[in-house]
Amino acid sequence: MQERYDLASAKINNDLLRFAFNTPMWFWVAAIGLGLVFGAALVCFGLMLIFGLTLLGYTNMQMWAILITNFVFWVGISHAGVMISAILRLTQAEWRRPVTRAAEVLTVFALATAATFPLIHTGRPWRVPYWVFPYDFSRGIFPDVRSALIWDPSAIFTYLSSSAMFIYIALIPDLAVARDKATGWRRQFYGLLALGFRGTKRQWKLQIIAGILLSGLILPVFVSVHSIVSWDFAMALTPGWHSTVFPPYFVIGAVHSGVSAVATLMAILRWVFHLEDYITPDHFDALGRLLIVVVNTWLFFFMMDMYFGLAGREASEIAVWELRIFTYPFNIIFPLFVVTGYIIPMSFWLFKKVRRNIKIMFWTSIVANVGMWLERYIVIVPPVSNKRPFTFDWLPNYHIQPIELILVAGSFALVSLGVLLFAKFFPIIPMFDIKEGQVLKQEVQVGRVRVPAVIRE
Repeated sequence: MQERYDLASAKINNDLLRFAFNTPMWFWVAAIGLGLVFGAALVCFGLMLIFGLTLLGYTNMQMWAILITNFVFWVGISHAGVMISAILRLTQAEWRRPVTRAAEVLTVFALATAATFPLIHTGRPWRVPYWVFPYDFSRGIFPDVRSALIWDPSAIFTYLSSSAMFIYIALIPDLAVARDKATGWRRQFYGLLALGFRGTKRQWKLQIIAGILLSGLILPVFVSVHSIVSWDFAMALTPGWHSTVFPPYFVIGAVHSGVSAVATLMAILRWVFHLEDYITPDHFDALGRLLIVVVNTWLFFFMMDMYFGLAGREASEIAVWELRIFTYPFNIIFPLFVVTGYIIPMSFWLFKKVRRNIKIMFWTSIVANVGMWLERYIVIVPPVSNKRPFTFDWLPNYHIQPIELILVAGSFALVSLGVLLFAKFFPIIPMFDIKEGQVLKQEVQVGRVRVPAVIRE
């Protein structure tokens, strides 16, 4: 059962293609603003190429910090597309329809942004091809194919290409509609991308089968990508990282941050593009109920990680947790991430009235992702700080630098700009999915009342 409005096909076409065919002034303001923030991050990257990674405050011990925190964070956000689109498509969840494409677009741009941070972190990105591909036949120096650092590029490239294909397959019917409504260069542009789609029975059959097959095939990639990211840490011998619970812990954390990001994005789309007829409180209620399950599962694996670290009674593991919980500045960040990542959002999401309040869902989803970013920082930085030989020498040499904060802001600007540009050229809500939902929409008698439902044969 789901609340929905009666929408004519022509109204759906006009509403969802309005932004693609018209350019309001606020678009240029937003695009230029985001472009300036991203440009500042590019300038910082150029300074790093000239002066080296010492601009980030790194030492010979503290090598992983904000850049790798951002990498893990954005890979986590990228799990939104598969969780919302593939899984809910296979389970035929009706409330997925206006949410799927925005989640998939967020996946592509978040994953592309995540992939830039390991390149930046190398300090010499022009040498990356030499490290990824076996080439050195004279010196006999080859990458270790057993390393998770080698698996990462393969997994991320597979996930990125399959997600882009997933978007394009579902976009073809909408491109055909845009082609038929457009004139001038837009008609040629959409006609080229529509691949001659005319809506025949065979074309619809192939399109639907391709969507289902991609949904099923992408699920193993969905699990493997963040598992491999966790193995970057878990396969090391560093105390605080060497844990068998990391793969499921990272995957469920990725789902938590990804679905929260989808809730944020859907609220913004509803307000900016006036999509009240398509994105309803029902959708935020469904996202909130999904997040209740996800956030409690994440809390379980977080507690398991802590238990595994403390129950073994290894001095080095206990020292890492002492750093995380009792040592400045982590003793401030740790409770802050617990409060923002779990306590605040969970306290709100338990109530239906709150889940159906779009403003509260918007802010709680942002708070949840603040907590998840801090959680990645807590996971990554303290274990590396623990590598110094004397306990009184832990932590003094690394502090977050302004250039790192600019790179963080630049990553958010890049993802936001990518989603904005996609919405400018293509419908951000799948038109054919909305129309299919209108065809399947029915009302059924339950007791003395008639309620909205979907009837399937």
